Amino acid sequence: MAFFRLTRVSRRLLKSSVSATPSSSYVFHSQQQHIYLSKPVTTTRHYINPLLKYPLWSHSYQVWSKGTDFHHEKVLGVGWNHRLVAGMSSVVEGNPKKDDKEKSGVGCVKEASWVDLYLPEGARGYAKLARLDKPIGTWLLAWPCMWSIALAADPGSLPSFKMMGLFGCGALLLRGAGCTINDLLDRDIDTKVDRTRLRPIASGLLTPFQGLQFLGLQLLLGLGILLQLNNYSRVLGASSLLLVFSYPLMKRFTFWPQAFLGLTINWGALLGWAAVKGSLEPAVVLPLYLSGVCWTLVYDTIYAHQDKEDDVKVGVKSTALRFGDDTKLWLTGFGTTSMGLLALSGLSADLGWQYYASLVAASGHLGWQIGTADLSSRTDCSRKFVSNKWFGAIIFSGVVLGRTFQ
Repeated sequence: MAFFRLTRVSRRLLKSSVSATPSSSYVFHSQQQHIYLSKPVTTTRHYINPLLKYPLWSHSYQVWSKGTDFHHEKVLGVGWNHRLVAGMSSVVEGNPKKDDKEKSGVGCVKEASWVDLYLPEGARGYAKLARLDKPIGTWLLAWPCMWSIALAADPGSLPSFKMMGLFGCGALLLRGAGCTINDLLDRDIDTKVDRTRLRPIASGLLTPFQGLQFLGLQLLLGLGILLQLNNYSRVLGASSLLLVFSYPLMKRFTFWPQAFLGLTINWGALLGWAAVKGSLEPAVVLPLYLSGVCWTLVYDTIYAHQDKEDDVKVGVKSTALRFGDDTKLWLTGFGTTSMGLLALSGLSADLGWQYYASLVAASGHLGWQIGTADLSSRTDCSRKFVSNKWFGAIIFSGVVLGRTFQ
C-alpha cells in the first residue's frame, strides 16, 4: 500500500514539472521580457505515457543566454535536432521535413560547424564574417592561382611550393576581406534574404565598425604577403582591390554580377604567373584567366538560383534571373567556352598529353553539374556549387603532370 501511495505522489510531482518546459522560456521571449542568465539553467522535460502509466524521461538540455531576446543562445542536448547559425540557435524536435528545410534556405539553418564548437565565443562572429566555416570560397579563389603557378614552372619541374603557400594564405585572407566588404555593403539586403539574414553584421552579432576593423586587419595581413612578391606582382595584385570593392555593388545595377565576380576571383590566374616569371605571357595567362571567368559564370549562376525568389522581392539582379528557364543552355555554352580556353592555354604553354586527359575528366565533371543540377532545389544547387573544388583539383593535377612529364 505504501508503494502505491509513493507512486501516486511521484506521478503528481512529475505531471506538475511538465509545465516547467522550455516553452515557458519562449513565452517570456514572445512577451519581450528580457532574461539575463549568468549560469546555465538545466531544464528537463518529462513525458507521461498513459498506456504504461509510468513517466518516460526524454530530453535534457542546457540553455545559456546573454543579452536580450535570446540573441546568443547555445543549446546542447541529447535527442534534439541542434542547429546553430551566426551565433544564434534553434531547437527542433525530431527530423524536419524536407519541404521545411527547402523553405528555410540553405545557410539560414544548419548544423553547428567547427567554428561554433571549438572557437571562443568572441571570435565566432569574426570567423563567420570571413566564412572560415565555409572553405569552398577559398578553394575557388586559390585554384586559378595554383593553375598559373604550375603553368609557370620550368619544364620537368614541380611548381614552387613557396609560392603556393603564399598564395594559399593570400587566398584565405583576400576571400575573408571580400566577404567582409560584401557583408558591410549588403547588410540592408542580407536582412531580407533567408539565406543571409543571420550573417554576423546583418543579424547584429557584429557592428559595422567591428567589421571595418576586421577588414583593416585582413588587408594589412594581405599586404604583408603581397610585399614578399616582385614589384610587378605588387602592382598587379594591388590593382585587384578595385574589383574586390566594386563587385558587391554590381547586383544593384546589372544582371551580370557573376561576370564581375569571375573577373575578381580569377585574378590569381594572372598574378600567379607574374609572381614566378616577373611579367605576363598573354598567350598563356589570358586564356587561363578568361576560362576561369566562364567557369565562375557556371558555378555562381547555379549558386544564385538559391536566392532567386528573394532577389525578386528585394530588387537585386543575377544571371539566374537573367537566364531563367534557359539557364542550362547558357551554362553549357559557358562551360564549353571554359574548356576550350583551358585547352588553348595548355597549347600555348606546350603542356604534355596528361593535361588534356585532365580536361576530359574536368569536362565530364562540369557536364555532370549542369546536367543534373536541380535549379529549384536550394540544397542541390549548394551541393553542385561546393563540388567545384574538385573541378579545380582536376585541372591543377593535369597542369602539374603535363608540365612535369613535358
